[in-house]
Amino acid sequence: MDVPHALKHAAADYKANRKAVSRLRQRPPKDLDTRIHALHEEAFAEIDCLSCANCCKTTSPIFRDIDIDRLSRHLGIRPGELVEQYLHLDAEGDYVLNVAPCPFLGPDNYCSVYAARPRACREYPHTDRKNMLQILPLTLRNTLVCPAVAQILRRLR
Repeated sequence: MDVPHALKHAAADYKANRKAVSRLRQRPPKDLDTRIHALHEEAFAEIDCLSCANCCKTTSPIFRDIDIDRLSRHLGIRPGELVEQYLHLDAEGDYVLNVAPCPFLGPDNYCSVYAARPRACREYPHTDRKNMLQILPLTLRNTLVCPAVAQILRRLR
């Protein structure tokens, strides 16, 4: 399934996914992490992030101080320069990118700063984390960004 079609399908599934997440939060199965992690493996065996990169094209990760330091070293600039050129504080007081798509995303969907990318990018879409129950609302939101997450929730339902 191509990315635009997958995301339209995810939008159509949003209400059903929201209902499923609500049920899971009320009565979480003991094996929720195991089930989601298995679905994560299945989804990413079928979906190639480089053919999509919608997360990099539409959203910004949060940049923590450690991320700013790592990326500025990688780019050979001062942390203040990185912030000045690429970041701003959002309404929650977190540093995020000034623009989307990510300025470090190449036309081939490869990340030009992959080795120094922020932790949020390293962990995205967070469907292989422990304690998935705690981040189910985030997972639900991510269905609208990541076709793999949409597939995971659809199969979990």
